[in-house]
Amino acid sequence: MPQRFEQAVRALPQRLRAAALALPETVRARAEEIRLRAGQELTVCAPQPHTAAVAVTADELAKTLEGVSHGSLHTVLDALRHGFVTLAGGHRLGVCGSAAVRDGAVAHIRDVSSLCIRVAREKKGVADKLLPSLLDAGKLPNTLIISPPGAGKTTLLRDLVRSVSDGGTRVAAADERGEIAACFGGVPQLDVGRNTDVMSYVPKAEAAMMMLRGMAPQVLALDEITAPEDAAVLAACTGCGVSVLSTAHAANADDLRRRPVYRGLLESFDRLVVISGTGPSRKYDILEVREPCLPQSALFVSS
Repeated sequence: MPQRFEQAVRALPQRLRAAALALPETVRARAEEIRLRAGQELTVCAPQPHTAAVAVTADELAKTLEGVSHGSLHTVLDALRHGFVTLAGGHRLGVCGSAAVRDGAVAHIRDVSSLCIRVAREKKGVADKLLPSLLDAGKLPNTLIISPPGAGKTTLLRDLVRSVSDGGTRVAAADERGEIAACFGGVPQLDVGRNTDVMSYVPKAEAAMMMLRGMAPQVLALDEITAPEDAAVLAACTGCGVSVLSTAHAANADDLRRRPVYRGLLESFDRLVVISGTGPSRKYDILEVREPCLPQSALFVSS
């Protein structure tokens, strides 16, 4: 498989692609985003910004969007309503500009002003040490992963899905924002295992019920619980004999309890995985939800 950065910049017109590929290898290897703004220099965030000596034109922005839609913008409008288009390899193209809205829906995008390509990366094996401590008699219990934004919740969720799926468990992934599997043409661009079925770009609550009825999963995975209806469907799913694996933004269990949308959410789960720190100092604490001393009842810590 080609290097992720080289694969991501294939979406760009030749002049911009050449400028991006001319950046130092250390930048390309760590690139997280490629930012393009009309009249400004191409910028690669790795994670600090690095600029290429080439100013992006409005025409190049339009050509990039035209290229990823294969000359037919209406074919990607449904995806753009979510704010991005998934590219081959699982990379995501975000778009800003002027839009024509009809009946409350985006009908056309014109005058593209900026684009952002998020370089897809996966870290296989992050769940290897964690999973044995999570399993209960060989079965994954209802598990909620929490951390502040950007700490690796989705990365851990995806790797847990891959691990239990490759172990023979049927997994259904409600991938509302395309961040778990990043399907392109129906094919997951990120490894979610051999026994995983994916429903992409459908609201989580609806996707969860559709897959429960139609795919008979043993584990249901959902990313980013953000709305009351998401929390409500989790409670319903845990009563259907399926194990639920999900994520939420919170620094710790007390922070989770303080947020109105998450009140009562812990009642749907057996285990809580708290991610803290970043990079080499990142650690994972597994907590028993029903343990009276929840914040202190760490079963497992890994850096």
